[in-house]
Amino acid sequence: MTKPTFPPLFDGLAVDGRIDPFDKACVEAVRGCDAGLVVHNLGADTLRAAIVFAPDVILEDSMTMLPLCGVGFQNALGALAPPEVAVHLDWAGGIRVNGASCGHLRAAASGSDPKEEPNWLVIGLEVPLWPASDDTGEMPDQTALYAEGCADVDAVALLEAWVKHTLVGLNTWLEDGAAPLHKEWRGLAHGIGEEIEIRGTRGTFLGIDENFGMLLRDGAVTHLIPLTKMLEG
Repeated sequence: MTKPTFPPLFDGLAVDGRIDPFDKACVEAVRGCDAGLVVHNLGADTLRAAIVFAPDVILEDSMTMLPLCGVGFQNALGALAPPEVAVHLDWAGGIRVNGASCGHLRAAASGSDPKEEPNWLVIGLEVPLWPASDDTGEMPDQTALYAEGCADVDAVALLEAWVKHTLVGLNTWLEDGAAPLHKEWRGLAHGIGEEIEIRGTRGTFLGIDENFGMLLRDGAVTHLIPLTKMLEG
């Protein structure tokens, strides 16, 4: 398999299938690796990768990297896949291709205090390339990339494109703030206006606040669920 190449300031670290790139990226971040490390495993049936960030803003603002990386993935797949393939994003990091769940993003950081600046932040990506079973009717709400008209999408090219488009989004965020990302993310968001359940709270997904926190209406009460609630570890 071709070795992926990344933009300047990004370094790749390939791991075998026994190692979760997300966990490995967190370990390397704790050890003090440079920001821009891309840990990846391109298996026969799954693409898994993680990027290490070194935010210089508080965690509440740093969590913008989760939707930013989601938009980066949508842009990457949109550039490589046939035009009829639709990609949408769940607020909590889920990826949907043609309406069905097709992988997810996840996040971890050096701390959990929303008002403190983290030493590091890791965003992980996992996308199934092939279905786990030949009988796709067993889980109609689950899909895989190559089952949705993307068989010609090369996994290495997709990984490279994800990093490149994420970098473009990061530069835009640094220069212009979160407004452009808000606009683009809303156009890709899945479930706004629908009833959903997040972390045991059920209600109607109204939208997001300025920090991408979820506004969830339960009867007469509107809950604000910050993105920091999605942190792992």
